[in-house]
Amino acid sequence: AIDDLLRLAEPHEVNASWKSWACVLLKPEGLYPTQPATEGNKSSKFKAIAAALDLCDQVILATDCDREGQLIGQEILEHLRYRGTVRRALFTAQDPKSLRQAFDKLKPNRELHPLYEAAVARQQADQIFNLSLTRTATRTLLAHGVKGVIGIGRVKTPTLAIVCLRELEIRNFRVEDYFEIVATAKVEGGTFLMRHAPPAKARIRDRAQAEAIAKAAAMHTGPLAVSVEHRRQAPPRLFDLPSLQKTCGQRWGWTADKTLSIAQELYDGDGKKLITYPRAEARHLAENQIADVPAIVAGMTRLRGFAHIEIGRPVIRRGKSGHFCDKALEGVSHHAIVPNVNVMDDLEARIAKLSDDEKRLFALICRSYLAAVMPDFEYRQTVVTMNVPVPQLGARTSAEFRAVGRIPLV
Repeated sequence: AIDDLLRLAEPHEVNASWKSWACVLLKPEGLYPTQPATEGNKSSKFKAIAAALDLCDQVILATDCDREGQLIGQEILEHLRYRGTVRRALFTAQDPKSLRQAFDKLKPNRELHPLYEAAVARQQADQIFNLSLTRTATRTLLAHGVKGVIGIGRVKTPTLAIVCLRELEIRNFRVEDYFEIVATAKVEGGTFLMRHAPPAKARIRDRAQAEAIAKAAAMHTGPLAVSVEHRRQAPPRLFDLPSLQKTCGQRWGWTADKTLSIAQELYDGDGKKLITYPRAEARHLAENQIADVPAIVAGMTRLRGFAHIEIGRPVIRRGKSGHFCDKALEGVSHHAIVPNVNVMDDLEARIAKLSDDEKRLFALICRSYLAAVMPDFEYRQTVVTMNVPVPQLGARTSAEFRAVGRIPLV
């Protein structure tokens, strides 16, 4: 099924009195029924599926694995009242290996029924409330004699509200001075800077208060409190499309469209096909992709840009806090964006066909993958604090100054 081969009935197809726009709730007794879509060649495709269903006693549902994919496939079966066996193929990539594994592990479709019900609820709610509110807003808010429609939608309206609220914040913003206090601490080994750390990160807006703290700190001597911790930091998560677009925007000033366009070319460009599907909505990989790690790491580290990296034995992090997690991929259609394991044998020839921007984006995705299978970053963190009495602000008032430093270990 390419796109939706069915549509929901229009309000007037359910209730003739709803043809004229009025301020009424367009909610039928049950659900809005489905009707075959007629635009393009959808009608012929729907008839072909209906004819095939008459001849079979088993169906494999292999649409996208998210909520809407479940709806697109299953509503056809419901509309045609198909009562044979239905099994579900679940995959987050469409390369031959992933598809074979999905068809080797088919699930009973009934296990996905809650996902289908959620999609139906979304679909019916959109039909009822979007249309009811659009008609009501148009009839009540549009000036007399003005033509047009005031559209109300589940996605458009709150998105527009976010933009409007942000614009109001910008227009109502007022510049305020605030004060920060920095002290130079002198110890036997030399000097370093300490910053005043007010509680709850509150800003000091009163100059007299700031000057009192600064004066007290300038005259103060005493011991420093020092704590030292050995800390670890796991690699960042892999890229989905939004995080990839955000990173490219921050680093190179790319628009979201430019990032997607270049990623799409890396995915399906002639002689390229270097990365997995770019419109990813998840930042994890399937657990069966752990088997791909040695081949991808070997392919990456043969490249001149990564040849200096010594990975040794790759670190595999499972679960939602890691990088390989089947649970985290439930209900999504596409896993994180990573290098394509199927082209590791001729990477150099494919990379030679890339533009400078394509090389830059591919290198970013490669680094993300290599980081994900490398050991944690380990460092020693030292926190130095000093409480300075400030008698001008009260007998028991003190101000904390703080300095934080870290030394990389691994």
